Amino acid sequence: MIEAELESLNFADAPKMVTPTYPGPKTAAALELSARTESMARGGGRMPIAMDQAFGVTFKDPDGNTFIDLSAGVGVSSVGRCNPRVVEAIRKQSESLMHSMEVNSSKRTELAAKISEIMPDGLRGDCITFFTQGGSDALEAAVKFAKRVTGRHQIIAFHGGYHGIWNASNALTTGTAYRKGFGPFMGGVIHAPYPYAYRFPFDTSHKSAEQIAGEYVDYLLNTPYTAADDVAAVIVEPVQGEGGYVPPSPEFLQILRKACDRSGALLIVDEVQAGAGRTGKMWAVEHSGVKPDMLTFGKGIGGDMPMAGLVMRSDLAAKIPDGSQPNTFAANSISAAVALTNISILQDPRLDLVNRAHTLGLEAQERIRSFNSPWVGEVRGRGLMIGIELVENRETREPLSREKLGKLMDYVVGHGVLMIPCGRYTNVMRVMPSLTIPRSLMFKGLDIFGAGLASL
Repeated sequence: MIEAELESLNFADAPKMVTPTYPGPKTAAALELSARTESMARGGGRMPIAMDQAFGVTFKDPDGNTFIDLSAGVGVSSVGRCNPRVVEAIRKQSESLMHSMEVNSSKRTELAAKISEIMPDGLRGDCITFFTQGGSDALEAAVKFAKRVTGRHQIIAFHGGYHGIWNASNALTTGTAYRKGFGPFMGGVIHAPYPYAYRFPFDTSHKSAEQIAGEYVDYLLNTPYTAADDVAAVIVEPVQGEGGYVPPSPEFLQILRKACDRSGALLIVDEVQAGAGRTGKMWAVEHSGVKPDMLTFGKGIGGDMPMAGLVMRSDLAAKIPDGSQPNTFAANSISAAVALTNISILQDPRLDLVNRAHTLGLEAQERIRSFNSPWVGEVRGRGLMIGIELVENRETREPLSREKLGKLMDYVVGHGVLMIPCGRYTNVMRVMPSLTIPRSLMFKGLDIFGAGLASL
């Protein structure tokens, strides 16, 4: 019954291509106009996709082609696009209050209280939320607040990390495309290896990548003459996102927690992409049992509306001066109402979407492995945050060529499926659909991807 209900929240004809070539004429015209009038600095600006209507995990372009979206807007649409309960929340809230400037509003306060209820152990019931519009803003706030409450200035982040594209957040981010030519960024950032076992640069025959990477940070923080002598915080993705969908074992975060405790640094987990139930728990850090000092959220909590923020322990928040960080549009009442609705859907025991993300994710990984494609080097992930590392050769692990990746993308999009690559060599295809994706559409989409691999 649940599967039938979830299927009803999507366009029934997906995937369906009605134009003889792709993109069709209306979509091509829309793309041409976009290229002339909008900055292509945004990540997906050059993709041959134009969305016109969306419902659940499906969308239509201006020509009427219908797609299955396995990207969820890069993890944003946790409960599907235009979910009827969300649409009703927008309608209802828009009739009473939308923007309230920075004075208190009932919906924002209600959301802050709800967020406190759903936080992981260590923050739950004893935390304060600072709302922002996007994940980059949340990370900017995290850095500023960590410096203020500790009186220190250095930040440790990780290779492969993505935390945003402004000043402090971009200093933490390591992707060349986001950094080259845009510096200098905020100083005082120290980058350390992330336990990306498939491409880890050190010998793991005696210790795991998680042990080596965690102990290296411990060494930085707690050993003289490392120059990491004024560290305010360690900022880490509990599952690395843009760096390749890398899920470390719980041991990594556990070592970081102990190292931070010894040094007095804060541990900040960036849950902007991994949070909101995507990994099979409400927050990815919960897989490790670690208690963070601060947590950033975004994407899936807001879904169809902009919503992000920083959650911090109450004792830390008390050290931030009142009125010191104005943010005009943060958590306007419509965004707050939508976030509350998204959370209620994620917590609906009848749908059981968070636990379902775990089981469906395992099924999806097995389906991908069953393709037995020579181009697949590794399938990894947690819940509905799955990375498929594509290689030229399984033995050498040489990343798949841009030419083959382009052919694969053309095939998949041309057959009505949207997937978005990531990773340090842009060779990791990610499977990150809405948590409401029906099994039927999940496996239709994956089988088209498998056919694309077979066509290379």
